[in-house]
Amino acid sequence: MHIKDKIYMDRAGLEEHGPITIVAFGDSVTHGSLLGENNYETVYWNRLRQKLNAVRDYVPVNVINAAIGGTTAAKSVSRLEKQVLKHEPDLIIVCFGLNDVNGSLESYLGALAEIFDRSLASGADVIFMTPNMLNTSVAEDTEQRWWEYAHKTAEMQNGGRMDLYMESAVKLAKEKGVTVCDCYAVWKERSKTEDITKLLINRINHPIPEMHELFADMLFETIFEGTDQKPVSTLESTMYKGV
Repeated sequence: MHIKDKIYMDRAGLEEHGPITIVAFGDSVTHGSLLGENNYETVYWNRLRQKLNAVRDYVPVNVINAAIGGTTAAKSVSRLEKQVLKHEPDLIIVCFGLNDVNGSLESYLGALAEIFDRSLASGADVIFMTPNMLNTSVAEDTEQRWWEYAHKTAEMQNGGRMDLYMESAVKLAKEKGVTVCDCYAVWKERSKTEDITKLLINRINHPIPEMHELFADMLFETIFEGTDQKPVSTLESTMYKGV
């Protein structure tokens, strides 16, 4: 049963099907990482949960955070069953790439393919959400211990490596029949007029809290895409107001 239908269940439906369960599977951004701390209130999946219950608050929306900062898709395949699939989620949000870009493209795509295949086979809806961009410059206020890595990530972003990984991952997801929520494309568009590095709280790869609203808004739109009458969340969005 899809979330866009399940959110409207009555008591009989809730007794039969249970609450909405979402698993967010990814790296530090999904984990909730900011600058030396984690925030589980401002992270995108919590904002999404709030938006879903703002449509209708009768059906509980539970989100399981199965993300680990610093990990990759390849390192996460082994925990897919026990940390994701065992919960029998209605929706699995997959978001990897920020760390994977340090490894081979083949390893990244191979791991994503297995995650997509096994997640789809479980009967859950699956959304591949592309992440934010990496920094495009080394900001003066970058922590000194991260300067060397900031130079590396800026080179991967400006040199097209991150673009290649995202384009390849989106292509794979579509081939597998996985729904794509292409947030990376929106970040790329914004980079034409904004300093993307300033939208990253650690000036490398962690978005400022306000930019998690972009992820939540786009996921909300993706979940209800194709419905005859798209519901409106009563939570005000700041997605296009600038931050």
